[in-house]
Amino acid sequence: MVNHAGPPPEHEVAPPTGRTLLVIGDDEDLGRSVADHAQRWGNHVDRLHRPDDDELRHRLPDSVDGVAVVSRNDIVALRYALLVEHLAPGVRLVVTIFDRTVADELTRTVPNCTVLGMTDAIVPALLGTCVTPNLASLQRSGDQLLAVERTADGTRVRRTPHRPAPWRSRFHMLRSQFRPVETSSRAMLTGFAGLLLVLALDSTLAWTFLHEHWADAFWHATRTLTTVGSSPASEHAPDWYKLLSAASMLAVLAFAAMFTAGFVDRLMSRRLTGIVGSRAVPRRNHVVVVGLGQVALRLCCELQAMGIPVVAVERDRHAPCLPLARELGIPVVLGRGGDRFLLQRLALPKARALAAVSSDGLENIAVAVTARAVAPQLRIVLRAGGDDVTAESKSLFRIGAVCDVTRIAGPFVAARLLGLKPLSVFTLLDRTCALFDDDLVVDLAQWASRPIENVAISAN
Repeated sequence: MVNHAGPPPEHEVAPPTGRTLLVIGDDEDLGRSVADHAQRWGNHVDRLHRPDDDELRHRLPDSVDGVAVVSRNDIVALRYALLVEHLAPGVRLVVTIFDRTVADELTRTVPNCTVLGMTDAIVPALLGTCVTPNLASLQRSGDQLLAVERTADGTRVRRTPHRPAPWRSRFHMLRSQFRPVETSSRAMLTGFAGLLLVLALDSTLAWTFLHEHWADAFWHATRTLTTVGSSPASEHAPDWYKLLSAASMLAVLAFAAMFTAGFVDRLMSRRLTGIVGSRAVPRRNHVVVVGLGQVALRLCCELQAMGIPVVAVERDRHAPCLPLARELGIPVVLGRGGDRFLLQRLALPKARALAAVSSDGLENIAVAVTARAVAPQLRIVLRAGGDDVTAESKSLFRIGAVCDVTRIAGPFVAARLLGLKPLSVFTLLDRTCALFDDDLVVDLAQWASRPIENVAISAN
């Protein structure tokens, strides 16, 4: 792999300037970031928070070159997108929508509309840090993995075939089988194991000391276990045998009660983890993702696609993403991510990383602090926003790697609004960079005045 710096490559990437743009929506932090970056790159931008129809009609001149709709509410974003298309048909339109069904339908109805989910912008930066600390960005590109590595000289882009090690993935899955997190599941397995142990003990004693045929010994032991009857030969057995048989029958009562209670609880309640299979909670070299929203769900899917075990933690048992996570085979544990006892049950000291990616910045900080107490050496990834709580997120670097959503998503949306197609946006210390085709890594702060000269470019 060769690192280049200095001469511009054959295919330069530079932002268009002199455009008239309009940014609409109630996502104040993201809208401000989009407008600031577009203006910094030499364009004129108007910002509207939640305009009514008359105001939008007045502020949407025929000369506008592009409109971005940024909202946390998909219905609001959809309404503004349709209204803009009605008032200015064919204008370049970029809309942030989380729901994929709504996004697909809007794209089909308005062909000139580009629909962006915030997961498209944020997940590559989160994924890279979760996998290994020296990756600034990681994403799938066809049958390849596209990684941006931090180096002493800047960055290096690396493309590798997307071939998750199946044997390693199966090995980690096998290690996780029959090791449930829930108390009821453990009780059911303990009761079942106890019943099998008593069955084996009774069968062995009858075959060894009462000289029964092995089939008769197993049959009589099963009858005893199910309280149907006992072996006729046991009536003439020694006293020690009768005492041991009586103790085993009393143990059967306890084991049967444990098994029945656990089985009924699993049968009657909605479980998001499995005892065996893909939804078994991993116990080693896994990633714990706290806060199962759209970003967390996408992050879990990408980790699983790479063969990395993952478990999600969600405190709201009615969260919208829970049914989809169950359908995708992602194990989800219901509970508070800041509960140290829950994190210990999830084998956090043996995990690869923890990602606190809920939409609540304070909650993410609390989870990170608790995780640091449980596993001091663990790699922690924090999702931060543009609010006052996370405005000084640099102070949290001693707790974990901070992924500033606004800092990443703002230039990503602004670039798409100008007709450019960055593969990913990520941060390198105090710099925000973008990755384009031909493995170009662009420092966005210097993009407008010097688009290529101060760019660290890497190629295979």
